Amino acid sequence: MKKYLVLLSIIGFNTHASNFNDDIVKSLLHRTTHQVTYDGAYISIPYPNGDVPANIGVCTDVVIRAYRELGADLQQAVHEDMKQHFSLYPSNRIWGLSTTDKNIDHRRVPNLQTFFKRKGEVLSISENGTDYKVGDIVTWMVSGNLPHIGMVIDQISDKTGNPMIVHNIGQGPIVEDMLFDYEITGHYRYVPEKYNQ
Repeated sequence: MKKYLVLLSIIGFNTHASNFNDDIVKSLLHRTTHQVTYDGAYISIPYPNGDVPANIGVCTDVVIRAYRELGADLQQAVHEDMKQHFSLYPSNRIWGLSTTDKNIDHRRVPNLQTFFKRKGEVLSISENGTDYKVGDIVTWMVSGNLPHIGMVIDQISDKTGNPMIVHNIGQGPIVEDMLFDYEITGHYRYVPEKYNQ
């Protein structure tokens, strides 16, 4: 096994990235086994590792819960970065807020976009499905004014050849061939620190 890992290292294969891809796909697919009613109501939740009731959620909760299964708490990560760099986030411009809110900040797509730009990797937006890899985060604008978020998994659509997405756009977390159904507004990769050690 040791020789195998050394060989992978020599030829440039990133085993940490591979582990992340496997883990995030398992976590995302696990999300699709839960019955979740689409509900974005403001709810006071614990901090850190707080969550709304398991039977409700929105698109951001799919991503938050998937990362939480990997030991990464986006509630805490977003809050800590916003606390230090509030003016870089759109909370004042979009919602008129003057301070952070641990209950909701991480559950808003524009805040997650800012966080992933700052703490992850910004990837190119294209109309080529092969540019979207397993574990990538994609954001869209639905109907011109509704931000949306989902993640790429390791399944390819037989119909379009595009990678499948796990997201919740109203029917609960599902696997769907919808990558190019709406205007793409962001393409990111965020790998928790433990996978980079």
